[in-house]
Amino acid sequence: MSMILYHGEPNGPSLAVLAALAETGVAVECRPIDLLAGERHTLPGIDHPLARDMGLEGEGPVLVAAGEAMTESVFLAQFLDETAGGAGLQPTDPYAHWDMMMWCRQITERLAPAASLLGNLANAQGPLAAVDNTKFAAITGAIVNDDLRARWQALHDDQVDAAQVADSETKVDQAVERCEAKLADGRDWLMGEFSIADLETYGWLAGMASLRPAAFAAAPRTVAWLARVKARPSVAAALARATTAEPLRAWAPGPEINRWG
Repeated sequence: MSMILYHGEPNGPSLAVLAALAETGVAVECRPIDLLAGERHTLPGIDHPLARDMGLEGEGPVLVAAGEAMTESVFLAQFLDETAGGAGLQPTDPYAHWDMMMWCRQITERLAPAASLLGNLANAQGPLAAVDNTKFAAITGAIVNDDLRARWQALHDDQVDAAQVADSETKVDQAVERCEAKLADGRDWLMGEFSIADLETYGWLAGMASLRPAAFAAAPRTVAWLARVKARPSVAAALARATTAEPLRAWAPGPEINRWG
């Protein structure tokens, strides 16, 4: 089965999936796209676009297999791991697997929206604000998901909710605290063995080191873990796909802010 992975710069969910691909060795054609140009919403040859259009992850990578568009980085990493016959990215013990998935859910529901908001305000808002209204309307006109289109519009129109920013900063701080606690027993990786949890967490957290340095000031184990993940060959291979000098500063509208705290 031929597969194509459309991905942004190696940051956030695109970084997690590109690294998972390198870990598994599955044969996939990688095609970089410009997320801030809206290219994700005009991908060719997609017969069943629902998953692409309604993915909760926002502007994440899209894996097309047999004409089917698949999204969500955790699920894509699982798909690649299982396609490879089990490359070791998922625990085989049922409880350990549940624990990993619960960790990933925390990351995708709490850290991801927070990191996305902060990253976009710092790096994507300026470029989007500079897009003239006619071109911007053409970009957002192709976005089916109303919530995602609204997040694009808010960035373009410089709509900043101070309470959301403060809440996002707190959630990044809390994610670092959870990592620090998880690593307190001296383990190298979050789940004991290297797993999707490390890739997903690194994808969303690595770019926060420059935006929220205070969160990492008293977290030496997390800082060391970030360095270990970055040095992993699969992550190095993913980062080597960057087309910009600072891929961890490359953001595009991401997950919706959790309305329930």
